[in-house]
Amino acid sequence: MSTSLASAGGHAGHDDHHDHHHHINANKIYGFWLYLMTDLILFGTLFATYAVLHVGTAGGPTPRDIFELDFVLVETFLLLISSVTFGFAMIAAHKGNVSGVKNWLWVTFAFGAGFIAMELYEFNHLIHAGHGPQVSAFLSAFFTLVGTHGLHVTVGLIWILLMIVHLSRHGLSQPATLMRLSCLSLFWHFLDIVWICVYTMVYLTGVAQ
Repeated sequence: MSTSLASAGGHAGHDDHHDHHHHINANKIYGFWLYLMTDLILFGTLFATYAVLHVGTAGGPTPRDIFELDFVLVETFLLLISSVTFGFAMIAAHKGNVSGVKNWLWVTFAFGAGFIAMELYEFNHLIHAGHGPQVSAFLSAFFTLVGTHGLHVTVGLIWILLMIVHLSRHGLSQPATLMRLSCLSLFWHFLDIVWICVYTMVYLTGVAQ
């Protein structure tokens, strides 16, 4: 009987420990949602600023003069595909497939790095063509908005690398690992949605005007 009581006590202690970790992880994910809301305010402010300043070309180039939609469309597809591959990484994580998670994270990283490389090429091309951020209010707003998004993607890429290192050392054994992957997934998909807004408002609308 004492053995049964000890076993029951052990199970209860394990359940309490599991519930404690679940509660902490839930709070952290909730806190990360709050962070994303502040990021949403930041991007909302940048979008509003761009909407006001994009008409201020002041003798400089207009969006139609400098944007290459075919080039930016490739950028967009790279980021959209990376969002899909991250979804596959999360599916593998929920199945406990560590190697699958790492492989899909590497694929996501490759697409994200390709996106950043194309964005840097675009910035470099515009600056060398004499269309730097100092030329007009429109270009200042453009570089600030698109550059801020690119900076966030770069942070996401560093985070992906850190998660790959963590998975290589610890696998999925630690309770917080899945929570961290979930937060990174939210962050990455959020950037994907922001870029769709950038592509629509900045590039498509700019060229159509």
